[in-house]
Amino acid sequence: MKFNVHKEHPAIILLVTTIASFLTTFAASSVNIVLPVIGSEMKMSAVILGWVATSFLLTIAVFLIPLGKISDTAGRKKIFSYGILLYIVSSGLSAVSLFDWMLIFSRVLQGIGAAMVFATSSAIVTAAFSPGKRGRAIGINTAAVYIGSSAGPFFGGIITHYLGWRGVFVFIVLLGIIVLPLVLIFIPQDSPEKRTGKFDTPGTMLSAAGLSCLIVGISLLPAISGIISAVAGVIIIIIFIKWESGRANPILEIKLFRKNPSFLFSNLTAMINYGATFSIAFFLSIYLQTVRGMTAWEAGTVMVIQPIVQALFSPLAGRISDKVEPRIPVSIGMLCTSAGLLCLSFLTGNTPLPFLAGVLVLLGFGFALFSSPNTNAIMSSVEKRFLGTASALVGAMRVMGQMLSMGVALLLLSLFIGHVQITSEQSAAFQSVMTVGFRIFALLNFAGVFVSYARGNIRSKLVG
Repeated sequence: MKFNVHKEHPAIILLVTTIASFLTTFAASSVNIVLPVIGSEMKMSAVILGWVATSFLLTIAVFLIPLGKISDTAGRKKIFSYGILLYIVSSGLSAVSLFDWMLIFSRVLQGIGAAMVFATSSAIVTAAFSPGKRGRAIGINTAAVYIGSSAGPFFGGIITHYLGWRGVFVFIVLLGIIVLPLVLIFIPQDSPEKRTGKFDTPGTMLSAAGLSCLIVGISLLPAISGIISAVAGVIIIIIFIKWESGRANPILEIKLFRKNPSFLFSNLTAMINYGATFSIAFFLSIYLQTVRGMTAWEAGTVMVIQPIVQALFSPLAGRISDKVEPRIPVSIGMLCTSAGLLCLSFLTGNTPLPFLAGVLVLLGFGFALFSSPNTNAIMSSVEKRFLGTASALVGAMRVMGQMLSMGVALLLLSLFIGHVQITSEQSAAFQSVMTVGFRIFALLNFAGVFVSYARGNIRSKLVG
């Protein structure tokens, strides 16, 4: 079944992309909750275990921008569909992994599949709705992301309890097999933009090299090799920006940032927010299972609170962003998140669980006020021909922030604990890591409030 244009069937398009968004975030969050179990079975050090999560994020960041450009010229449905297929195959490989390097390799492939989905999903939804209805649609899609995030830890814990951690990846495969036919049948073929020049291979290689060196360097700090790698990454990224500025057909349209301050500050706000918040799940998963002695199931039940609150309030936040300036709900949301992060820095082995639950509610509310309005602001500030690029940048800013967050977490683990497996014997050191980490993230997120507000008023500039 094919449709001529997106806007003829926006509700069906939204439903299918929402289901696909649920799949990818469910997979990511369910894997996070079983990391301690994987580490114990495979006898991984804390740093290697961190790379099970970081390799996935690094791969997404490397491939997002070029895939966004490719989707504008090759077709968004094609890239979206292949992404779901690769996600299925890579999850199957993860399920049968016997060694740590094999699992990390599978997670790299999974990251490529996720990048293909992230680079196109927001563009598909944006193209299907007019500016006056776009925020609500993005809010519903964002709610699915958080429902996936909330269901992941809970069901991932249950599956691990009865079937082991490999069962989580098998379940992801089964979900993907259900989703793929829906995508192929109900997502309409789009009309790709005409390619005006050769694909920017040098730019792709520069961006990949720069991001890889930067993130690997951060993970190796404070070693001299880490400093050299991080500095090299920054230099290569600067070269990449200069290269893209002089290209007729770049993979990243630098003019979107230079001529559109709202687009620039909205993207920076996204990177800061995710940089300050992504490690929450990583830290709390280890804290609840190692320091508090919970099972993966029990830990998932506690952690499910925050994404449930996000899912409940995201559609409302998206609708609000259709009526008021996005910077208002986004800035309020970031203030709530900063307060929540500061509260998490006071966690100890004896902290009452109701206190933690209250903090997770506050964080969920803050995330809801942030995500939908900020995504709406980014996607509505560009022309249709740049939707794939903008969608990729939404994902790229998210993933770059997540990598920054994991980089800080890995650095603190290296400084306080070292390359050893995290057990109850290291609980005091791990609590020190959490305290320092959450306070750093609280300050970073609070600074992001001012970046968010600096974007100015954008409603009069919304692009249809």
